Amino acid sequence: MLPPVGWRAYRALGRSWTYREHDLELLRDLVAARQPVVGAFYHARTFALLHFFSLPQQGRWILMCSQSRDGEAMARVEEGLGFRVARGSSGKGGARALVEMIKAQREDRGLNSCLAIDGSRGPRGIAQLGTITLAQKTGSLLLPVAASADRCWRWNASWDRTIIPKPGATVNVRIGQPIEVPVKLDEAQLEQLRRRLEDTMFDLHRDLDIATGYRDAEPLRIGAV
Repeated sequence: MLPPVGWRAYRALGRSWTYREHDLELLRDLVAARQPVVGAFYHARTFALLHFFSLPQQGRWILMCSQSRDGEAMARVEEGLGFRVARGSSGKGGARALVEMIKAQREDRGLNSCLAIDGSRGPRGIAQLGTITLAQKTGSLLLPVAASADRCWRWNASWDRTIIPKPGATVNVRIGQPIEVPVKLDEAQLEQLRRRLEDTMFDLHRDLDIATGYRDAEPLRIGAV
């Protein structure tokens, strides 16, 4: 169940954070050039990233949000922050929402999209094919995005172990190198690209979590912090 946080409360919380940016010029150069991107992130880091990506200098974004009751509350938060929202998830309406996102990006070349690599139900940290399909169908670059905070609450009961930075936290945001996604991929190439994205995201978060001092008793992989 979604933590009971409205968009105004969340925005106020986000404004209390200090951001440390790493390689953000990669994103801003693409936004300035109107090169569409698909931002790839961990579902668990959603709350650490929403406020940051709602800032005008980060460009305009369309997101996917589930059709569940929790998803309705989350959609209100995202829309209140200025995002465009397509409703659907891996469990219900996901294909329709993906089509909506593809159509929106094709019609508006200044619009970018964001999607959790591990979907709305997991497994946690395992890359699914949604981000790759979205990049293929829109001619977008796939852009890995990582976030970590020095002080945060962790929602251990959630499947993804969601984190929410605490008031006054320092939130580190890192952009990975853009990944080109060919329009045509055979099964082996698709799996290779999926694993590349998964490994890239893991490496980005491992290094960022070490820098912030964030630790999880149930890491994604053995040896992770």
